Amino acid sequence: MQCWTGLGQVPGDFGPSVVTIGNFDGVHRGHTSVLARMVEDARIAGLATVAVTFTPHPQRVHRPDTAPPLLTGDADRLELLAGTGLDAVLLVDYTMDFARQTPEEFVRTYLVDGLRARTVVVGRDVRFGRDNAGDLGTMRELGERFGFTVRVIEDVIGAPDATSAEGAEGRARRWSSTWVRELLAAGDVRAAERVLGHPHRMRGVVVHGDARGRELGFPTANLAPESEGMVPADGVYAGWLRVVRPAGERVPATPSTACVPLPAAISVGTNPTFDGEQRRVEAYVLDRTDLDLYGAKVVLEFVARMRPTLRFTDIDALIVQMHTDVDGVREVLRA
Repeated sequence: MQCWTGLGQVPGDFGPSVVTIGNFDGVHRGHTSVLARMVEDARIAGLATVAVTFTPHPQRVHRPDTAPPLLTGDADRLELLAGTGLDAVLLVDYTMDFARQTPEEFVRTYLVDGLRARTVVVGRDVRFGRDNAGDLGTMRELGERFGFTVRVIEDVIGAPDATSAEGAEGRARRWSSTWVRELLAAGDVRAAERVLGHPHRMRGVVVHGDARGRELGFPTANLAPESEGMVPADGVYAGWLRVVRPAGERVPATPSTACVPLPAAISVGTNPTFDGEQRRVEAYVLDRTDLDLYGAKVVLEFVARMRPTLRFTDIDALIVQMHTDVDGVREVLRA
């Protein structure tokens, strides 16, 4: 998959294409279902496929104080989008200047002249252009004027089952990033994975912590506070750690090392036993005390929540619980 960060990078011979527009936060099952169908249909018609998405998220530009936490940063969003079979992604720098374009200016500049759109795939609630003035009717009018068809996608509904992922009443619900955020805020990463179609991820650089884990026999990799991906509820989780850029290197890890998931017990919280105040995400790679990950960029994948955060009366009780946690994580990941 090609990734462009500006129209100037789009090859002159690209297209004609099928284009869709969205934020694709988390790239959940609703997204992947729509994109897979779009790719299949485009290939039959001999058209290229491209998704137009934005960085930062528009809400972070317009309403930074109330914008929800992002499920994925750009790197993971692009990696997940690549898995859908798209030919390209245009990652647009979302600024106030960009937001001031009229609906017609956006469509003409990006979809028609830039990507040579033959078909534009949108939801019924699509809004675009200055003050969100453009809607589905606007897109259809512009399609008639500029020579592209508009295909409307309906909401993708998750089938109910007996899990908490469908809510207390077990009703079907639209796959959405909001749903995933609710589940992560509750610590239900198993249910979040069912909605996402993949484990929830965090990505960041490993930084120095208090070294208490090493002193207790469980050295941990602490993620920097500015790491990407929503932090789930406090607790201990079973998961995987993957090195995507070794310490001291500016290039990504080789495929042989980047693709090796290491089993990990992941702790999220303030470490109340030691009266901690800063909320941290740290991971202990099972049975490994030889790893030096400081400065490395890693991805953590959350598989299951083992327990909530607890305060222990003494260090010995904490160490006993940590051994129990590691045994539990091992069993979960083995299964």
